[in-house]
Amino acid sequence: MSNIEETVYDVAILGSGLAGSMLGAVLARNGVRVALIDAGQHPKFAIGESTIPYTLVTLRTIAERYDVPEIKTLATFTNCTKVIGPVFGIKKNFGFMLHHEGKKQDPKEVNMFGTPGLLHEASHLYRQDTDAYLFAVAVKYGCTPMQNKRVDDVEFDEDGVTVHAGDSRVRARYVVDASGFRSPIADKFNLREEPSRLKHHSRSLWNHMIGVTRTDDLFDPAPEDKPPTPWYSGTVHHMFERGWFWVIAFDNHVNSRNPLCSVGLTMDERRYPKVPGESPEDEFRRYAAKFPDVERQYAGAKAMREWVSTDRLQYSSKQTVGDRWCLLAHAAGFIDPLFSRGLSNTAESINALSWRLIEAVRDDDFSAKRFEYIDRLQQGLLDYNDALVNAAFISFDDYDLWTAVFRIWAWGSNAGTFRLQSAITKFLSDRNDQHFKDIEEADALGLYWPDHAGFKKLFDEMVAQLDAVEAGTTTPRAAADTLYKILVEADFVPDHFGFADRDKRFLSPSRKTLIKTARWAMTKADPEVGKMMLSNGRQAIKLKLRGRRIF
Repeated sequence: MSNIEETVYDVAILGSGLAGSMLGAVLARNGVRVALIDAGQHPKFAIGESTIPYTLVTLRTIAERYDVPEIKTLATFTNCTKVIGPVFGIKKNFGFMLHHEGKKQDPKEVNMFGTPGLLHEASHLYRQDTDAYLFAVAVKYGCTPMQNKRVDDVEFDEDGVTVHAGDSRVRARYVVDASGFRSPIADKFNLREEPSRLKHHSRSLWNHMIGVTRTDDLFDPAPEDKPPTPWYSGTVHHMFERGWFWVIAFDNHVNSRNPLCSVGLTMDERRYPKVPGESPEDEFRRYAAKFPDVERQYAGAKAMREWVSTDRLQYSSKQTVGDRWCLLAHAAGFIDPLFSRGLSNTAESINALSWRLIEAVRDDDFSAKRFEYIDRLQQGLLDYNDALVNAAFISFDDYDLWTAVFRIWAWGSNAGTFRLQSAITKFLSDRNDQHFKDIEEADALGLYWPDHAGFKKLFDEMVAQLDAVEAGTTTPRAAADTLYKILVEADFVPDHFGFADRDKRFLSPSRKTLIKTARWAMTKADPEVGKMMLSNGRQAIKLKLRGRRIF
């Protein structure tokens, strides 16, 4: 006999991972009746562990905007450790090392971008604990938890939605599918693009391991080759032609009691097809053995669970919203974990969706038109990340060209974070939600810095140059020359930081560098950029004087 829920929920959320639980907490905190449905139960294994400043500012925005202070816990390593437990890794940098088959790693072919710890204390999230924590927050604020309920079907009618989950039927006015790749809504409406429009190609293998050698113990660099922060204190990317290994440590801080390290390999499946009958661990070891220093990092490490091995990672959807439904985050599509955009894309989508859903519940209007912006945002996030990662994979063939892509990504991400920061600093001064709505619309929705024409032109030129390299119509050197010329001449790129310096391997935003950045903003920068950065700084100082702190 079916268990029919008598309650008619405002929103049914499919999937209680980080995305579903965070959205559920926000909605329930603001008076929305939410059913949170999941085929499994917490705690559960998940990857997507690396945070970036853009993610952290968006998490703070959601916490302040929707009055869910618990979400802000995830925005700093200190609070994660204090509130959730001593299981998180610190993230002080993005580290990139280029490798060539059969050769030792060349210390001249490395790059590091330091996350500005003075402003944003990034971390490696131990997802089984963060997701369970957010799930508990969602239930605390009023979500009805329904674990171990696999969704069999979702039916729509003029009045609402019926979710069939095991022996239960749940009635709601709207459904958000946050279940990921195996989305019931995507299956029901045949929403996956076949073939996908996405250019990038990669497949992946991953696991948590114990006994991974610390990256810094692999090398004895000359003083000029030593990075400003240890490699193992951040996210390590071991790059090779059309692929990369990741090292995301949870055991890299004195306050962590977690011995695990997240490891993985992502590579173009067209160049590196699977060998029939080979186990995922044997394949991982075989590719690591091609690069002496990578092999040494994983030598002796032991897997803590079954390996995950995928086919092509990239998928996309024809549309992500409809009448009474939305595909959220990884239910809509996915690219590649290279630049840690999964969590930031998820948080950005939740921030934009939440207020629309709260108003839709109030107005009893759940039409697709009302959520059209969410579709444009999520499609843009997929398309721009696709273009960026595809360009980066092409550039792995040539270190000089890679450094240009690295700089364009780093400054765009940095400037985009300043843009988000300016909205939240204004909001904390007057609690006017319009500050967030004012930055939603942009010409390049989905790009990290979506409303600056100069950066958009630079990004498009980067994509065009890398496509030309791929097609053989230009050389890597010529493409790099073109991009560096724009970087050097641009008045929206700091001239002291190293973003335009071809030979600077380590970009580290120290206090001294930040002071120089403020001077650049006042005297040399594009007026639009200078105004954004200086206004941000002034507002932050005012908040500090009032005893408030946004960073």
